[in-house]
Amino acid sequence: MSPRPGFVLEVDRSTPATLMWHGEGYRLERLPTGARVVYPPEPLEPLADPRGAIRHVLENPVDSAPLSALLRPGMRLTIAFDDVSLPLPPMRRPDIRQQIIEAVLDAAAAAGVDDVVLVAALALHRRMTEPELRHALGNRVYDSFAPHGLLTQHDAEDPDNLIHLGVTDAGEDVELNKRAATSDLLVYVNINLVAMDGGHKSVATGLASYRSLRHHHNVRTMLHSRSFMDQHRSELHSSNWRMGRLIAESGVKVFQIETTVNTDTFPEQFSFLSKREWEWSARDRVGFLATSSALARTPDRVRRQIFHSMRSPIGLTSVQAGEVEAVHALTTENVYRQQLVEVDGQSDVLTMGLPYICPYNVNSIMNPILVMCLGLGYFFNLYRGRPLVRQGGVLIMSHPTPWAFDPVFHPSYIDFFEQVLAETTDPLEIEAKYEQSFATDPWYIHLYRTGHAYHGVHPFYMWYWGAHALDHLGRVIVVGGDPAAVRRLGFKSASSMADALEMAEDVVGRDPSITHLHAPPLLMADVR
Repeated sequence: MSPRPGFVLEVDRSTPATLMWHGEGYRLERLPTGARVVYPPEPLEPLADPRGAIRHVLENPVDSAPLSALLRPGMRLTIAFDDVSLPLPPMRRPDIRQQIIEAVLDAAAAAGVDDVVLVAALALHRRMTEPELRHALGNRVYDSFAPHGLLTQHDAEDPDNLIHLGVTDAGEDVELNKRAATSDLLVYVNINLVAMDGGHKSVATGLASYRSLRHHHNVRTMLHSRSFMDQHRSELHSSNWRMGRLIAESGVKVFQIETTVNTDTFPEQFSFLSKREWEWSARDRVGFLATSSALARTPDRVRRQIFHSMRSPIGLTSVQAGEVEAVHALTTENVYRQQLVEVDGQSDVLTMGLPYICPYNVNSIMNPILVMCLGLGYFFNLYRGRPLVRQGGVLIMSHPTPWAFDPVFHPSYIDFFEQVLAETTDPLEIEAKYEQSFATDPWYIHLYRTGHAYHGVHPFYMWYWGAHALDHLGRVIVVGGDPAAVRRLGFKSASSMADALEMAEDVVGRDPSITHLHAPPLLMADVR
């Protein structure tokens, strides 16, 4: 039996309260009669034989010779892979990356290839820890490569291992990881959690330097991207595609392997998080009450550990390999097959509950800048066509938004929040006045290169990620957040959802239309 598609519910008097995430916890909220709730589709069936499917596509790729035909003794082979920011939450072992990389290594061994290097495609993200690398790659791969210096992590600030390939016709520098760009074959292993991932963005972003990234990770690009999830209306993608085509023209041979996953996001004890509330069983209701009351009595640090130790039963729904653009067209179809929900028109108000995790706080704190990025940069952009909320409408986010930062992972975020946002929240002004000093700061660069810190410029990019939403919305309200932190973000604070909806009427008028985005699990609203 095929899974049910996404669903749009109109709230009436008999509708039970709606579950909303609230950081490292969740709560039930009653939405007004006439509001609508957009639910994700149920999970597609995962592939029955993932390893068999992987081996099949390696020998039957699209618009490319089989992998075995591309391998030969004496060649230089580099295997790059997505970092810890995907998938969310981290998946149960064996990770998809491990299964694919093992298959590629088996093919390389059979062909007599002995010059093989693995590269974590970090871009400007933090370096992965040993446990994170072991989880993604498996112990066998880690122990075979790491002790010999053959498991590397891309360093966007290492001049000795960067190569400038040229400039696109739009004036964009293309500077990449030298080992990857000078190999006889670059195999890229990707996980497409959302439609924004993959394609030319894998190499042109994941293995690039700041000199390259600044051309599309900027305010102008974000303002001209109508949805990051809709490739053909995203200037971010247009720039990456120009760069990717230049990479191909310069002679870098990329064999792209992309995967899609289903929406089976949470383990059994948290399965109620993936269900529609009126379909909760007695066991689901007990599970909600028991976990929410226990979490309410648990210290923040312990709650964070509980959630970040969660491993998702998420399943592989497709794998495709070969030429980058041909592969990505198939990947995007499979993402849409799982995530698209048809929605009729926009609303005055969009509500959402934000969870404990985003791509940039795995095993860490969701600081206020990341709350902004998750809500305005990611969840707001989970649409194709038009946003769920109209121009000048109001976005209401539920999250505790603590004034708290991880000094190891996010050192430049602290200074960005306390110095830059204290002066201005305007993305264009922030970019013009402050970006260069953070991007070139020697201490931030040192922490990025030698520790586990995000690059000094990273909080700027997170702020820019929300620029389109900031330009589109009339107001942003945060429910249950630290009032001082919310004010520093330039948003309004509300103690309850009812208060937030009342505040929204000051902007959009009485009796507004309301849409609630019921995620995660993830969905993509196809707004007609």
